[in-house]
Amino acid sequence: MSKGASLARVGVAYVLAFGAAAVWLLAGPDTGRLWLDGLLADLIATLVVFGASRVHHNSSFYDAYWSVLPPFLAAYWWAAASADGDVDTTRNVLVLVVVVVWAVRLTGNWVYAFPGLHHEDWRYPMLRERAGRAEAVVDLLAIHVVPTLQVFLAMVPVYVAVTAPGRPVGWLDVVAVVVGLGAVLLTYVADVQMYRFARTKQPGQAMDRGLWAWSRHPNYFGEWAFWVALGLFGLAASPGDWWLVFLGAIAMLAMFLGASIPMMEERSLARRPRYQDVIDRVPMFVPRPPRGSRDTAAA
Repeated sequence: MSKGASLARVGVAYVLAFGAAAVWLLAGPDTGRLWLDGLLADLIATLVVFGASRVHHNSSFYDAYWSVLPPFLAAYWWAAASADGDVDTTRNVLVLVVVVVWAVRLTGNWVYAFPGLHHEDWRYPMLRERAGRAEAVVDLLAIHVVPTLQVFLAMVPVYVAVTAPGRPVGWLDVVAVVVGLGAVLLTYVADVQMYRFARTKQPGQAMDRGLWAWSRHPNYFGEWAFWVALGLFGLAASPGDWWLVFLGAIAMLAMFLGASIPMMEERSLARRPRYQDVIDRVPMFVPRPPRGSRDTAAA
């Protein structure tokens, strides 16, 4: 199947998913809690995407959902809160701009890198194979529902920011904008550098140039910084919820450090034996100058 046809199928699945979520929000029972309405609609959309994944035997149907969902969720919360009372329009615009810029950048990166439905993220088959007869359950929970819940948790500060009335925009909002847009720029530059490297690399060569000379995973660091920026928006809108607004960023950090990065590191070591040299010189996550002299890692 061509890339264009594959993207069309993913697009149709997402239209159906968001359509089902919208029907629930418009015609389903009102829970009386705006955040819970959003969560249930999010899970319904996730189930539709899961259905498409199973029909096509490819769980990468879910990949772009990570970045497509947040702008819609933020816009829904803003619209619903505005109908119920006063909200800070200026802060809400700032939050939505940062979220939309992030979403467009990340989704565009996925579209650029997605070769078609003949390809599936290498981690998904591995998880299903390890699950044996429970592979459908693992597919549903580990690959679809858990990431949805994680993104929802990371969106809680957006809920706080766009629904909290009264507190004026201040310096912390400005910091959140700078951190958020800076995080998007960092991930964009890191991805561009990796794509350029991939076109010219020698067999077994590992990336240790540009931002990748300062961090082995600058793209993950930038992604985490974006979620920290959302926490800052939530803190600016409601300082009393300080214990809540950074839980999502903490969960993202735990995922990157406890799962995503170890899996990537293990795979890189298996495919590029001298990747250990990069590990010895380049920080894993937070960017800083590398140790020692630069030595191009090649197998």
